[in-house]
Amino acid sequence: MRILTQSPAGFILVEPVLRKDSRGSFAETFHHERWRELGVHSEWKQDNHSLSREAGTIRGLHYQLGPAAQTKLVRVVAGAVYDVIVDIRQGSPSFGKWYGFILTAANARQLLVPKGFAHGFCTLVPDTEILYKVDDYYSPAHDRGILWNDPALSIDWPVTEPMLSDKDGKHPPLLTAENDFEWKEHMS
Repeated sequence: MRILTQSPAGFILVEPVLRKDSRGSFAETFHHERWRELGVHSEWKQDNHSLSREAGTIRGLHYQLGPAAQTKLVRVVAGAVYDVIVDIRQGSPSFGKWYGFILTAANARQLLVPKGFAHGFCTLVPDTEILYKVDDYYSPAHDRGILWNDPALSIDWPVTEPMLSDKDGKHPPLLTAENDFEWKEHMS
């Protein structure tokens, strides 16, 4: 696995080694000890699989409040997305800053999204599938979100009129969203 970005904010973008031959390819998509060497000590509890049929679908920006906050390890297995994370840790030097990444089945990149970040993505092609590991279970009582087009964030999405769920279209902006994340220097 090759590290492409290891941010002081806590997220990590990696590219697994892809071994190709006439049959196709092989990649090691997860190795517990290699992630530990990067300082990631998450114990994965649940795998999620998302399929979006239409290009231009936005899912997010999602997060869970404590004590059910989740670290996510995201990868695309079919298609392509513009993946976005937003630092929502109050007091963080990068509070409200967003980061965007192109994740595709072809580039096999994986994004580690730490607790304290909202996460969302926009599909770039039809029939896009994402797999992601989380280190805590889904909890409807702790499920929250931020409006995808919050003007204060000014996220440069690749679409202006996305396909959205009713829920994602009604999230509040960052400054009024319920949020119990606080930045501590040791978090970065």
